[in-house]
Amino acid sequence: MRAKITYTITAAVLVVYFVLVGSRGVLLIETGTPLTVTFGVAVLILPGIGLWFLWKNTQFVRRANALAAELDAEGGLPVDELRRTPSGRIDRDSADEVFAKRKSETEAAPDDWRTWFRLAIAYHDARDTPRARKAMQRAITLHDTKAPGTTAEA
Repeated sequence: MRAKITYTITAAVLVVYFVLVGSRGVLLIETGTPLTVTFGVAVLILPGIGLWFLWKNTQFVRRANALAAELDAEGGLPVDELRRTPSGRIDRDSADEVFAKRKSETEAAPDDWRTWFRLAIAYHDARDTPRARKAMQRAITLHDTKAPGTTAEA
């Protein structure tokens, strides 16, 4: 819940920032000189890119959360079996062990979105965010392309 609140606040602040920057771009364009119009257009492009990135990231998070809810309803969320340091950080060797198990599960069932979801969590626990994101995107794609009314075997 705390992560949702933080994400929502951050997204709201970014939208306000994009609106402020965009308004400055419009003011530059309204000035009408070739230089200010060029700068105004450039300034408007940045909030556009930022809004696109925020939208894509929000869609990704919503889809991943929907998969988590579905997997939870099935009783298929991975159990936290990681050892932790006294400070609460995940023990690296423990994360590597769990990752190896999740990787072999995914190799055994490469078309099951559930194994890719669990692999994404293992990548995240191993602090490999780019691969975690790619694995989660693969899980989302597999889930979205399965035929309606059918279920993959767990």
